Amino acid sequence: MNSFCKNIMFFILIHAIAIIPLIASSSSEPDQGHHDDNNMRFMWFDKWQVHVVNDLSNKKTLLVHCKSKDDDLGIHNIVAGTEYNWKFRPRVFGNTLFWCHLAYDNLHAAFDVYWENEALYYKCDYNDCFWIARDDGIYLKDIRNNRVEHRHSWKLG
Repeated sequence: MNSFCKNIMFFILIHAIAIIPLIASSSSEPDQGHHDDNNMRFMWFDKWQVHVVNDLSNKKTLLVHCKSKDDDLGIHNIVAGTEYNWKFRPRVFGNTLFWCHLAYDNLHAAFDVYWENEALYYKCDYNDCFWIARDDGIYLKDIRNNRVEHRHSWKLG
């Protein structure tokens, strides 16, 4: 086989490897709200959504400032009973991280809201993370088990 044919074969092989996951992840079937082990390989093609919910008492306003390495999502004042949310696609080659700083009155908390971790994926049902700010701390909603778990405490300052 001459050099030109080998180069063409290599080109086709590389493109096939790159395109097959895209085709496999673009099924026309409706999402049933769960992912099996086969879909885990393609979850970086899914859009994720992070929600920061103000569940503080006495109509307190929550200051929310979220960022990633590449994006500063700005400062938002969230009234009680509402949320701030955004959508994104994780980086194909990994290391996607979002973190937030929350504050109200003289209390604050800073923590990661999305990172690459199988336990977080499971609790967020592989595309929707709900962080809930309450008077006694920050909670993560475990969608799969229909419960909330205390994750962070407020700090003075």
